[in-house]
Amino acid sequence: MTFATSLAVTAATTGLLAGCTTAEVASTPSQATRSSSAPAATPASPSSATSPTVPAPRRNLAGSVVRFASGNTQVDVTIDRDTPAARDFVSMLPLTVEFEDFSNSEKIAYLPRRLNTSGVPGSEPRNGDFSYYTPWGNIIFYYNAHGGFSDQVVRLGTYQADRDQLDALEGSSVTIQVASPPG
Repeated sequence: MTFATSLAVTAATTGLLAGCTTAEVASTPSQATRSSSAPAATPASPSSATSPTVPAPRRNLAGSVVRFASGNTQVDVTIDRDTPAARDFVSMLPLTVEFEDFSNSEKIAYLPRRLNTSGVPGSEPRNGDFSYYTPWGNIIFYYNAHGGFSDQVVRLGTYQADRDQLDALEGSSVTIQVASPPG
């Protein structure tokens, strides 16, 4: 095989793998699709598609749905922006936490570690926001929000649930998992 042919096959294979996640790359068949006139060649290995010279592809998290479920209750959160904090939160899933009421205005639960909030702007809490409070390392469902803008409150997404649904999450184990990737 000539160097030019080898380079063309590697480029074509890398192009096929560029839109895949690491899991999809790992499940990619070992034989690359080729025309009958093309010489046989070994495709690039999955690890070469994620080498430092070829950055691993990322899916934008905006629009992903994360489900909070306990018993017969579930609350879905739509991630609204692809930020380091949202990406870090989703990387922890699946996860089980316990929610409690705080100040008759929000349901909170503590994460096993703090989120990366580098470069993520603060927000003004609003009813229906799902956020992260940086000083305490907890996630928040706001249902009776008050106060103004805070650099310490990082919005991760929004939810639509009534107070009864939020109350049902309180005091029991709540499983958090990705319900659907971005559409």
